[in-house]
Amino acid sequence: MQPIIKADLYRHGGLSGFSGLLKGLRKPGFRYMYLLRKTAASGKFSPSGLFFRLMKRRYGYKYGFQILPKTSIGEGFYIGHFGTIIINENAVIGKNCNISPGVTIGETNRGSKKGVPVIGDKVWMGTNCVIVGNIKIGTNVLIAPNAFVNFDVPDNSLVIGNPAEVFPKENATEGYIENIRNE
Repeated sequence: MQPIIKADLYRHGGLSGFSGLLKGLRKPGFRYMYLLRKTAASGKFSPSGLFFRLMKRRYGYKYGFQILPKTSIGEGFYIGHFGTIIINENAVIGKNCNISPGVTIGETNRGSKKGVPVIGDKVWMGTNCVIVGNIKIGTNVLIAPNAFVNFDVPDNSLVIGNPAEVFPKENATEGYIENIRNE
């Protein structure tokens, strides 16, 4: 098993090994990420690549996830529940991040913030938050549900509201991001 898939699996309650993989594949978030990782690692026109691409598409429609294989997502990505999740293919997401239903990580097509977000490590994105534009989200950031973020967020912060406000907070994601694999 690829190390990146092992890290994704471990985020789901510390699962590991073959029996953990079988349990993990019953969880919609891990199942989709497994298919996404396998699609990205397979040749586009190889038999396995076609199989994983078709399965990813099927479960993408079933769960409401729109994440393309070329999207840069670090190890340990955790999707807790299924529901609409949209991530722009050019966005960059760091290691050990959590994403909730209704999250949009998108592109701004004009203005000074034209572009896509770069999200650091250990970022928890709450239900229905929107993160758009050429912005940088730091490490250890908790973005509360329904927040609209279109500005840079420093490390160790809590982001709340619409329009969003930033509050400095050490260990902002403590208790929210768990089961991080250390190797």
